[in-house]
Amino acid sequence: MGVYESLGVKRVINAWGPMTRIGSARVRPEVVAAMAEAAGAYVDLIDLQRAAGRRLAQMIGVEACYLCGGSAAGLAIATAACVTGTDMARLARLPDTSGMRHEVVIRRSHRNPYDHAVRQVGVRLVEIGNAWVTYDWELEAAIGPQTAAVVYVYGHRTMHEPLSLRETVEIAHARDVPVVVDAAAEVPPARNLSGLSQTGADVVIISGGKGLRGPQNSALVLLSSSRMLEACILNGAPNHSLGRSMKVTKEDMVGLVKAVELYLALDHQTVARGWEEDVAQIIAALQDIPGVCVVRDEALYSEGIPVARITVDPQVAGRSAAEVASALADGDPAIRVTRIRDWLSINPQFLEAGEVCQVTARLAQVLRA
Repeated sequence: MGVYESLGVKRVINAWGPMTRIGSARVRPEVVAAMAEAAGAYVDLIDLQRAAGRRLAQMIGVEACYLCGGSAAGLAIATAACVTGTDMARLARLPDTSGMRHEVVIRRSHRNPYDHAVRQVGVRLVEIGNAWVTYDWELEAAIGPQTAAVVYVYGHRTMHEPLSLRETVEIAHARDVPVVVDAAAEVPPARNLSGLSQTGADVVIISGGKGLRGPQNSALVLLSSSRMLEACILNGAPNHSLGRSMKVTKEDMVGLVKAVELYLALDHQTVARGWEEDVAQIIAALQDIPGVCVVRDEALYSEGIPVARITVDPQVAGRSAAEVASALADGDPAIRVTRIRDWLSINPQFLEAGEVCQVTARLAQVLRA
């Protein structure tokens, strides 16, 4: 941690999850080594984009793959590709979409701050449904001659809603409209790498810097056609188009290929057992503290990851969940956790060896104070 100490920046123990604000996941050492090797030579970036994309598409089992500088960049570039195709005159005019298909249909329950990535292309969002449910007839009615795409946000809070991703794809494709899936944090589980594309979705975007533990500023844009790949390439760096500022480097591309290779080779059942053991250890250590209820739950991001959910009664414990989270963050090293209203949760996904003991000891100290 010398480089951070020299800057006066505290180290953070990540008990929060794949959050960009604290650096997402630690990049695997083998990925760092591949990136260092890539830094030692010049290559044509578009040649590398095509070659790396082919390798990733073969490994994952999809038609094509575009590599980009993070999931938000993937959303913007994929949306632009849906609007312009490979028409160079349209590419040059973005974000002016006059005369083009310029509407993107999205469920009201799927709206989130990453809308900026889609809206910066110059499109207009067309909302359907309400906060709880969207019906097939609402999607059918919303798709018209100006519809460029349907955006589907696949996540923990949306994946069990009526009108599934597969049904959404069927309705959109019947009207010759592509579907773009934002699944940035949804690997793990490993099945989502290829499974979401198997629904027929035209674009599936998955972060490279979260569960895959590749470069933080990288993402996979999994595609159903080579035509969409060409449109993404034209809309992204190093071309002078809407995605020029969303640069993905040669080091990022090589690192992401290595990260996916390593991820596919993991024993995912063993990894999952380790998470369960960490959660059980936290629950056992905290369950007898007055004013504290601790149970096993699931993470807000990435389905299937267990967390220790800790509800704090401030009248008994003497401090609120917010105060507990603040005390953890104020320590050195800082410990960052999920905190919502009167509860917080400990996510073991990115805890390194020995860190679960540090987190448990600090939690017990704060809660007993």
